[in-house]
Amino acid sequence: MEFDYIIVGAGSAGCVLANRLSANPETRVCLLEAGPEDSSPLIHIPVGMAAILPTRHVNWAFKTVAQPGLGGRLGYQPRGKVLGGSSSINGMIYIRGHQSDFDDWQALGNDGWSFADVLPYFRKSEMHHSGSSEYHGGDGELYVSRAHRHTATEAFVEAAINAGHRFNPDFNGTQQEGVGYYDVTIRDGRRWSTATAFLKPIRERRNLTVLTGAHAERVLLEGKQAVGVQVRINGVHLQLKARKEVLLAAGAFGSPHLLMLSGIGPEAELKPQGIAVQHELPGVGQNLQDHPDVVLCYKSSDTSLLGVSVSGTPKMSKALFDYLRRRRGPLSSNCAEGGGFLKTDANLVRPDIQLHSVIGSVDDHNRKFHWGHGFSCHVCVLRPKSIGNVGLASADPSAAPRIDPNFLGHDDDVRTLLKGYRMAREIVSQAPMARFGLRDIYSKDLHSDEQLIDLLRKRTDSIYHPVGTCKMGQDEMAVVDSRLRVKGIEGLRVIDASVMPTLVGGNTNAASIMIAERGAEWVASA
Repeated sequence: MEFDYIIVGAGSAGCVLANRLSANPETRVCLLEAGPEDSSPLIHIPVGMAAILPTRHVNWAFKTVAQPGLGGRLGYQPRGKVLGGSSSINGMIYIRGHQSDFDDWQALGNDGWSFADVLPYFRKSEMHHSGSSEYHGGDGELYVSRAHRHTATEAFVEAAINAGHRFNPDFNGTQQEGVGYYDVTIRDGRRWSTATAFLKPIRERRNLTVLTGAHAERVLLEGKQAVGVQVRINGVHLQLKARKEVLLAAGAFGSPHLLMLSGIGPEAELKPQGIAVQHELPGVGQNLQDHPDVVLCYKSSDTSLLGVSVSGTPKMSKALFDYLRRRRGPLSSNCAEGGGFLKTDANLVRPDIQLHSVIGSVDDHNRKFHWGHGFSCHVCVLRPKSIGNVGLASADPSAAPRIDPNFLGHDDDVRTLLKGYRMAREIVSQAPMARFGLRDIYSKDLHSDEQLIDLLRKRTDSIYHPVGTCKMGQDEMAVVDSRLRVKGIEGLRVIDASVMPTLVGGNTNAASIMIAERGAEWVASA
């Protein structure tokens, strides 16, 4: 089979690319997804992500190598394996990042990536609940709504204000700092993934072919020209040809992994696996950045919070009834309804930590069950100095990549996370939270820096924002140029979160969609 464009990965970026490129009826587009159709009800009921997160259901559920900064523990990296990719299993929070993050990209030599340059592309995708404005789009495919507000979320925001933090009505507006409520990609009580927003409306286009259960094994090369993709479907190996370009949108783990399987990357990574070097590109898989995150967990006497108990069964039954009848109530919640962007030092020019308040007890990615009801607060370091990498564990395309985020490898990250932990604990101790009868599960009697740092190393892990492993730039470790073309290879681009040269200050889904909007224009005009 032959197409103009082959897109590898139907996630946050891939679905956008498929939509934009197939808008030209003269262009034949093929979208490859290793996972299944997004038919699981757990995807579309917002609270269902709590069940997806700890399982392999539509989830790659990767594990990292042992992390010295975490006491030798293996980290956990959920990623979507389904149409919509991680936008089908994430927390649905719509955050773009700090405006200066994109100016940083420009300053690193990536022309056209300043905040002024990217804002129109954020707005292009967005259908904001308040309509079109200076910072928001009103006509895009991606519906952005107000989050459901549990009384505990409202109390958390009030508590944060009592603790001295300012209220921010829009984290994606004029400034980011403050506390408030998150905007979410939920519409009428259902997840609004990129598959729902961008792919479902165009599935009948005759020039678009969507293949699920299609595991890309390598990019086909003729010299330094990408000409297609080898894919495995139902155990059969097929070679799909691309007349114009191959576009990798498999994410911060999948895209560098596929490049290396194709012989594109650092020789030191390829040679031990017996993979012939087709193109030496030392930056492939390097520069892995992710937000290290720790969760404060509390038990609660309030049965309106999410959980399992005999006394709470009537309320949970009512919540299910309300959702099935009107798509309202706690089951329509993304669980992390509010939070904030705070500075651990008043002299900083921008926030360095992010909080997510959660209307349930989420422990170890929801893999550790607590009987009863609870509340949680995530604290993450927004611009970690610990840098990791992605490599090959095997030459077998079905084997998972080797993932090393190097969490808490830099002492500055430990100090920042410690300050953030104390700030979050101070917020939860304020009077508005008292009515929920919260009891600290892990740090009740821990007060010294040494005690808390030991706890951080035992409990920190990812909050699911890996980026940077095919970074754009001009230095010798850059993998793509500012128009996302793989350096030294014709007809091949990477268009996803892996091209971010630095991590944005916030959740990464919105920025991944923006990158796809930018990339689609460049591909179409090439």
